[in-house]
Amino acid sequence: MARAIRFDEYGDVEVLRVEDVPRPVPGAGQVLVEVRAAGINPGEASIRKGLLHSRFPATFPSGQGSDFAGVVASLGEGVSEIAVGDEVIGFVDTRSSHAEFVVAEAANLTPKPDGLPWEVAGSLFVAGTTAYAAVAAVCPREGDTVVVSGAAGGVGSLAVQLAKLAGATVIGLAGEANHEWLRELGVIPVAYGDGVLERIREAAPSVQAFVDTFGDAYVELALHLGIHPGRIDTIIDWAAAEKYNVKTDGNAAGASADVLRELALLLDKGLLTLPIARVYPLDEVRDAYRELEQRHTRGKIVLRP
Repeated sequence: MARAIRFDEYGDVEVLRVEDVPRPVPGAGQVLVEVRAAGINPGEASIRKGLLHSRFPATFPSGQGSDFAGVVASLGEGVSEIAVGDEVIGFVDTRSSHAEFVVAEAANLTPKPDGLPWEVAGSLFVAGTTAYAAVAAVCPREGDTVVVSGAAGGVGSLAVQLAKLAGATVIGLAGEANHEWLRELGVIPVAYGDGVLERIREAAPSVQAFVDTFGDAYVELALHLGIHPGRIDTIIDWAAAEKYNVKTDGNAAGASADVLRELALLLDKGLLTLPIARVYPLDEVRDAYRELEQRHTRGKIVLRP
C-alpha cells in the first residue's frame, strides 16, 4: 500500500484526506516514481472547489497534483532510456502526484540535476512551464519593458526572471514585503492596488508587454497602458482574454519534458531561482492549501511525502 491525497466531493480544504491506496503499477511506456517532493498549485485548489468543473471536471474519488520529483522505483514494458534508481523530475495529467508513489509516462520525465534541491525540482513543472509559455507569448526583447502581475508568486517569480534573461526591463507588481527581493533579481518593484497605473507610468515611460499571473482586472490595466493585445498574456482571466482578444498561453502551451529540462538546467546553473515559501509533510496538505489560497506567498509551497 501507499499513501495518497484523495477527495470525494468538491469543497474547501476539509474534503482533502490522506488515504492508503494500492501501490500503483506502471504500464507499457510508464515509470513508477517514489515521490520526494511535489508542488501544489492554485489551479488544483480551483479544481477541488469545483470552480473549473466546466473545463476540468473531477471524477471521484479524485487525487490531485501534477508536479513531482523523485526516484525511479520500477519500469513498465518498453522503457529502456531510464533506470531504476534514477533521480527524475516529471509531471502527470492524472491528478496523482500528491502521493508517495506516482506512475508517469516515461516521455514526461527528465533527469534531475544533482545540485537541484528536491523541493525546487518537485515544484518546477506547473509554475515553470506556465511562466515559460507566458513569457514566450509576449515576445520580450532587448529594449522592451514588460510588466508581470503577481511577480513574487510561483509563476510570477519565474516569469520576471525569464523576461530579464530575454533582455527586457521588467516591472514586477507585488506587495511591499517582496520589493527588496525583486530588486535583488534586477526587477523594478511596483506596489499593486489603487494608483498602480500611475505608479507603472512613473517607473517606465512606455510598456511593450504584460504577463498577468493574478487576474483581478490586470488585462484591462495592460490595455490602459497602451499595450497591443497580441503582447498581453493572462494565465487566469479567460473572460477578459475572450473579451479583448489577448493571449492565454500557459501550462498547456509549455508542458513538455524538453521545457522542463531547460528550466532545470537554468536553475542548476544559477541563472534562475525558484523560492520555496514552505514545505509541508503530506499529512498537513490542508494547511498547505490554506496558505496557498491566501495568495501572498513568495514562490512555491511544496509537499514532502
